Amino acid sequence: HFFFFQASNPGQFENDSDVLWQRGHVPETIVYHGRVGINTDAPDEALVVCGNAKVMGRVMHPSDSRAKQNIREVDTNEQLRRITQMRLVEYDYKPEFASVMGIKNT
Repeated sequence: HFFFFQASNPGQFENDSDVLWQRGHVPETIVYHGRVGINTDAPDEALVVCGNAKVMGRVMHPSDSRAKQNIREVDTNEQLRRITQMRLVEYDYKPEFASVMGIKNT
């Protein structure tokens, strides 16, 4: 996945030799091939935001029905049989992850 950010000066950064930032294929966009951290200098995912985020538009997720087609009913008995074969687990978050994420009940 690529994240596109609108910029008033795409391609102009403090260090022009930073090849991770590139002009996007869409006008007025830039692309960063790597991890981006906001309020963190150690992002462990494509985008990590430590703090609140405000979205002034839609957030699409693969589970969103707007991203799907050919939605149809399935055989309930067959699906229940498959569920009985699933491995169900319980877990606790690692303390270092819980503290960074502000999770009190691990």
